[in-house]
Amino acid sequence: MRGLDIRFFHFWRRHSFSAKTDRFLKFYTRLGDGYVWALVVVFLYFFYGETDLLLAIRHAIPVILVSLALYWLLKLSVRRKRPFELLESVSAEVPPLDKYSFPSGHTMNNLAVGFVVFADAPGIGWIVIFMPLTWGFLRVYYGVHWLSDVIGGVFFAFLSFWLGRIIFSLLLQ
Repeated sequence: MRGLDIRFFHFWRRHSFSAKTDRFLKFYTRLGDGYVWALVVVFLYFFYGETDLLLAIRHAIPVILVSLALYWLLKLSVRRKRPFELLESVSAEVPPLDKYSFPSGHTMNNLAVGFVVFADAPGIGWIVIFMPLTWGFLRVYYGVHWLSDVIGGVFFAFLSFWLGRIIFSLLLQ
């Protein structure tokens, strides 16, 4: 997997964006720090109503807790170095939020919540699935993740969603 990670990293980095596009994409990736969810809550409230919003929040809580627990367990167990730490010519062009690379938290945690929104409000669900995927790939481009970090983030996001839904259903019994 390491060879594929390095090949994809260099392939992706060979492509460049205009300075204006690059500034926008750096801002866009920062939405994955959690800021976008305030907008999603407002959108759910206005277009789906308070009842559906509260249901989505109730569904999201166990998913977020599972996702964060898995995330930190994996981060602290694997302790994978980031591309900017291993490749001499690479610097982090966006700030990493923690020390280790695997899995991509921008992908994993945001996508886990995105799956909840997709399940509860499919009309806007596609956008909250699309955004964490693009954030993950952009964070590869900006030198803070490997492709396998993003792939792992997708896998563990779905696992978190699935386990969180099971926990939610058990709490209702």
